[in-house]
Amino acid sequence: MVINTNISAQVSSHNLQASQSALSKSLARLSSGSKIINPSDDAAGLAVASRLDAQIGRIRAASDNIGNAVSFTQTQDGYLKKIAKGLDRMSELTILAQDVTKSNSDRSLYQLEFTQLSAYIANTATKDFNGVSLFSASSLNVTLDSEGNTFNMGGIPMNSSVYASALSAQVTTTTGAVAALAFVKAAITQLSQDRSTIGAYQSRLNSTAEQLIVSKENLTAASSRIQDVDVAEETTEYARRNILVQSGTAMLAQANSMPQSALRLLQQ
Repeated sequence: MVINTNISAQVSSHNLQASQSALSKSLARLSSGSKIINPSDDAAGLAVASRLDAQIGRIRAASDNIGNAVSFTQTQDGYLKKIAKGLDRMSELTILAQDVTKSNSDRSLYQLEFTQLSAYIANTATKDFNGVSLFSASSLNVTLDSEGNTFNMGGIPMNSSVYASALSAQVTTTTGAVAALAFVKAAITQLSQDRSTIGAYQSRLNSTAEQLIVSKENLTAASSRIQDVDVAEETTEYARRNILVQSGTAMLAQANSMPQSALRLLQQ
């Protein structure tokens, strides 16, 4: 029996400190919801989770880009719908101008409406979306994924010769009306092709957007498995460690009282 060195108290103190440290870590996990409080908790897991979180952020940004591209094509198609109505009316005017019972004076009245519709279509062709021309020949590269891969979305030029010929046509004479009809029909055909192209772009972009949503969900689940704490499991661990702290405190007090038994020998 010794007094200066109480091995039992030292062991009890060491165990109590370990239990208190584990209890503190458990409290931190429960309060933060994160399984990794310090890098030392899971160094490899932290590295993987950091890369996953960065990729998730890039996917979110790519989804925003695709959403804006879809809005761009929807705006294009919205204008083209109105242009289609204008061209339809212009084609009607070319037929009306070919009426043999009409004089050139009557046809000049048709020309007034024809000219105004042409001006409307020409003005629409100059519209932009957030400073980007809606009807330019230049293509746009839309970011598709977290790695920066792009999809080339071709331009829809409204200044092509097909549209220009239709807009500059005249219906003031029968001959002019016949020629104008051919030009307007060609413009209508071109417009239908342009709208079909826009529809194909939208289909591609919408499919890609759905794919990104699935990818983000899966990556988020993978990151969660690494970082997020299982509350049920951690609560059980917390209760166990709390009991160890309480019992360790009691045992340390008991170990500290053991040298006092030496006093009994001195009292004999």
